[in-house]
Parts: sequence; structure tokens; C-alpha cells
Amino acid sequence: MSTTKKLRTLTQELTLEEAKGFEVANVLLKLEQPRRQAAFFQHLNEKRDCIQAAAARHLNISPDRCRVAETTQWLKGSFNLCVPLVIEGTATQSRVLMRFPAPYLVGEDFHPGNSDEKLRCEAGVYAWLQDACPSIPIPQLYGFAVSTGQQFTSVAHLPLLSRWFHSLRRRVLLCLGYSPSSYVRHQNHSLGLKDLGVGYLLLEFIEPTKAQMLSNTWQPQDGQCARRSNLFRGLAKILVTLSHVPLPRIGSFTIDDKGLLSLTNRPMTWDIFKLENEHVPTDIPRDLTYSTTDSFVSDILHLHRSRLRHLLNAANNKFDCLYQMQTLTLARSLFPLLFRRDLRHGPFILALPDLHQSNILVDEDWNIVKIIDLEFAASLPIECQHTPTWLTGEGTDQLTPDTYDPPRQEFMRALKEEEERIHDQEGTLSSIMEQGWVTGTFWAALALQSPTALFAICTERILPAFTIEDDAQELSAPRLLMKLWGLDYQDLSEAKAADKQNYDKQLEEVFEKA
Repeated sequence: MSTTKKLRTLTQELTLEEAKGFEVANVLLKLEQPRRQAAFFQHLNEKRDCIQAAAARHLNISPDRCRVAETTQWLKGSFNLCVPLVIEGTATQSRVLMRFPAPYLVGEDFHPGNSDEKLRCEAGVYAWLQDACPSIPIPQLYGFAVSTGQQFTSVAHLPLLSRWFHSLRRRVLLCLGYSPSSYVRHQNHSLGLKDLGVGYLLLEFIEPTKAQMLSNTWQPQDGQCARRSNLFRGLAKILVTLSHVPLPRIGSFTIDDKGLLSLTNRPMTWDIFKLENEHVPTDIPRDLTYSTTDSFVSDILHLHRSRLRHLLNAANNKFDCLYQMQTLTLARSLFPLLFRRDLRHGPFILALPDLHQSNILVDEDWNIVKIIDLEFAASLPIECQHTPTWLTGEGTDQLTPDTYDPPRQEFMRALKEEEERIHDQEGTLSSIMEQGWVTGTFWAALALQSPTALFAICTERILPAFTIEDDAQELSAPRLLMKLWGLDYQDLSEAKAADKQNYDKQLEEVFEKA
């Protein structure tokens, strides 16, 4: 077999040896994704008339005015496929974006219903922000649909009489103690939406002439202080605004079949969908929410343990498995000490863990125009809100206090100035974030979000705070705490070594046949 032969995933080409050493994900599954993506493209391209009719229904215009863009203009994201539509007007032309969750990227085959869950939750975030935090700049959500064919349209785009009726209905439901969203359900079987087999969000298209992704121009060492000041001030305003609206529990907003908004879904975090797409069971039911921080942290740590058990290439060998067992056992003991007990029952706030540079749209002076991709925004412990990790341009597992702290302090100054501007005398958010940096909660929150970075963060950032120089060497020994993993620690370490050998053989067969 040629050692130079390469096979393509959605993001890169890999040789056999590179595939065997790829620890972040199951390459066997990733090698199937280009084929599945092409099939999904073709399927949607064949449904262009249906897509145009669905968009027209949400916008309350004739389908003749909607035109699906050519496939070369379709946009591929980490979890979605975005299809632009051109809206023809009498004198002007505009665009909207229909965003489909890619079933092969959200674990739909392993955990059916993930696509609809993702859509309902993201629509719920839009609906909640529109009502509770209207000052936060987000794109307009015109409507959405789920795989069953049910459509939900913004009340603002309904005919006049329908708007009056639903305005009255909303008032009645509020009086009865319900929380109606601003999206109204309707179903038109003639559109053939059920044949699409997948739902969507219909969103405002932000034209490049109005704003660009921050990632296009962001440089960690950018010397233009005015631009950095504009950016940090805008981000600080968003975070402070969210922190002033406490939420009753940990979870995600969702919109049910009646158009009612509720905080009753499991917290829709990136790692849950990522693991379920890797065929790793998470054991977190969709209707599970949390009333305390420690119960949430315990379940998220269980995700990492489940990854080690079920991902074929989670460990390179027996000793790597033992090291991961030790680290996760330490995390289970140490993490509860890093979260404040007086905050275990809240406040919980809507956090934006996916707020990286590509999800922040700015003008040329780095004033924030819109924040996009709210799919993983969830109600989380306020201690999980931290400064952006991309300030130095390093990966999560590469951050070091010496290089990260200066830009962190710069951002924190902007945050405190925003709290002073709105006369927040207590400065709750900034004080909690500062304390989290000192006590290590910052690192614990980062580790919880990343199944792969957890081990480096625990070993290099968290563990040293609990050891002294004389015993640091001993505590890093992989076998020290392995017995506390569970009664099956020996069997599991041997099974994971066998899993990796079997995984490598399957990769060899795939490369041989290609």
C-alpha cells in the first residue's frame, strides 16, 4: 500500500499514518462525510422549488420572487449547510439565508431527532433574545421549520388580520402563565416540506458590504487600539446585558409545536452534539435540565468518561488509557472545588460559548454589527462565562497564563467600564470572572467544553494548584488514581488497546480499497 495515498475528509486530506494518529475524532466516520455531503447537496438541489415556496410563505410574498442561488454559492459550516435565496423586488434585490442542519454532522443517525432539537433550540434563543435582550444585535429570524413539515413564521410577516389575532392570543396566553414566542405555527402539505426530510431556519442575510467576519481581519497583536477598544466594548456590552437577565435553571430554550417558548431542553452544548455525531452515548435526555451547577458539571464530566469508553480511537494504547482514566478521576474530584458553592443554585445566564471570531460580524472599525450562529447558546452557570479564548490566537489547550493574561486584562477593563456605564455598582459579572481566573474556575470551564483539551488543561493548569513541588512528579504518574476510575479499570484499559488495533485495521482496509 502506498504510504503517500491520501483520502479526503470535509476539511483535509490524510495519509494512513496521519489518520491513525488523528486523536480528535473517528476518522472512519469523517471519511464518509464527503459522500454524504454530496448526497445532501444533490437532495436539496432537487428540491429548489420547495425551498423557494417555503421561503416565500415565511416572507408573505409570491414564490416567483424567490430564487435559490447556484450551488457554488452555498455555504458549508461546521454543523450546517446554508443556501442563499435572492428576493426579487420592484426596484431592489435582497437575499435571505436558509440554513439546514447537516444530518451527517449533528448525530442524526445515531440519535434521531438531533436536527429538529437543534433547530427548535436555536429558534428559541432568537425568540428569547428578541424579547428579553433586544439591544443585542442578531440577524432577523423570519421563520423555521422542522422535519415533519411544520412551519413557524414570525408574527411580523403575517397578514395584517393574522397579526391582530395572534397579538390578542399572545396577551391571553401571557395572562394564563404561558410564554408564547413570536413565531406562529402553520402547515401547508402542498409545499411538500415533509419530502425535504430536514428542517431549516430562514435568516436575514448579512451582506459583505455591511459587515465582515472578525476572523477576516483579527490579528492578536493588532496595534490599532481604537479598533480593539470598539470590539471589546461591544462584546462587553453583550455579556453585561445577558448577565442582567437571570434564568431559573441550566438548559436550552426551545419552541414546541404550539409555538410556546420554554427553558425545558437539555443544555445544547457543542460537545454533546460532537460526541453524539461520533456515536458516543451521552445519556442526557432531551428534556433534562439542571437546578444546580454541581449536577451539571457531574454530567458533563460523564460525557468525557463516555467518550473514553465508546470512541474507538479514544486511547492510543493501554497506558494512554490509564493516563486518561487518572485525569478524569482527578477532574471528578477537583472540579467541584473550583466552582463556588454559594453560586450552585445560580445565577444562571444565557452564555455564548460559540462566540468566536467567525461568528462576530463587524464593520471596518470593528464595531459589532451582528453576532450569528446562536445554535449552542444555552443557560449555564455564570461561572462558565469567560473572556474570549481567541485573544492570543492560540488553541484552547495551548493557552498559557503569561501570554493570555495581558489581553484578558484589557478585555476585563472594558467589561468593568461597561458595568460602570450602566451603574452596576456590584459588578457581579466582572468580579465572578476575575475570581474565576484566580481560583482556576476559568480553566475548569474551558476543560468542560472540550473533550480533547481537557487532559492538557487538567495536567498543566489545574493539577499544579493542588500539588507541591515534591509530590508533583508522583501525582503525574498515570497509575496513581486509575483504580478509582471504577471496578473495570483493568478490563477497560485492555479493551481500549484492542479497540485501537481494530480501528487501525479498519483504516488500513479503507485505504486499501480506495
